[in-house]
Amino acid sequence: MGYLLFVTLIQAFSFSLIGEYLAGHVDSYFAVLVRVLLAGLVFIPLTRWRSVGPAFMRGMLLIGALQFGVTYVCLYLSFRVLTVPEVLLFTILTPLHVTLIEDALNRRFNPWALIAALVAVGGAAVIRYDRINPDFFMGFLLLQLANFTYAAGQVLYKHLVARHPSDLPHYRRFGYFYLGALAVALPAFLLFGKQNFLPEAPLQWGVLLFLGLVSTALGLYWWNKGACLVNGGTLAVMNNLHVPVGLLMNLLIWNQHEELGRLLLGGSVILLAVWISRLGIRRDALPV
Repeated sequence: MGYLLFVTLIQAFSFSLIGEYLAGHVDSYFAVLVRVLLAGLVFIPLTRWRSVGPAFMRGMLLIGALQFGVTYVCLYLSFRVLTVPEVLLFTILTPLHVTLIEDALNRRFNPWALIAALVAVGGAAVIRYDRINPDFFMGFLLLQLANFTYAAGQVLYKHLVARHPSDLPHYRRFGYFYLGALAVALPAFLLFGKQNFLPEAPLQWGVLLFLGLVSTALGLYWWNKGACLVNGGTLAVMNNLHVPVGLLMNLLIWNQHEELGRLLLGGSVILLAVWISRLGIRRDALPV
């Protein structure tokens, strides 16, 4: 669990860096592309190309495309219309998506997950009830897609590693992850990127370096490795730990004037949604 705890701190800090120094200043697609390229420079030279089966390669390419490529394109786009605290709160629903994905893989329907999703939408409405507009809901939906693809990557990685055991250490097979992410990030930038919104200040380049080398390279590697070492319940809890830590960092350092009352009330409703989802899991686990 040490891997997950350390990455939680990195994630919590990274959200504020994106929201404060990149969102609205640096093209979202370019930022995602730079992060992938920097992370790839770390892992691709370490990757074994001949000792890895084709099925594992394809699986890692898919996981990289989902867990980083799609996830972070959606995440960066959401920062255009949401504040950092709102983004953090809406990522609290990742465990709900883990539940939905596992239910789908096991071919079962969990009505509790559907109820939880509806409650979570209510929590989002509480936070911005006086400023609800199409842009806000678009940001919320983008984050739910990001939550889904990030959750899918974690679940699929655990299954893939279990299905294809190897004597090679994880880092020797992790370069394929970033190639999959690049397959999404590069076309996205070429098709939708705005070259007049590239980084100009040294601080922006410094933030991108940190996000690429630390958050993306080491962070995602350690997170997926740690996910293989814990059970599903622990992983769900760790998926949410970055939220209070990130909120505390952002509110203390950057957003001292955020409307805390409404944020706490809406956040409590979203926490209720997570609890409802977990309640459904426990009920399903009871013997009949």
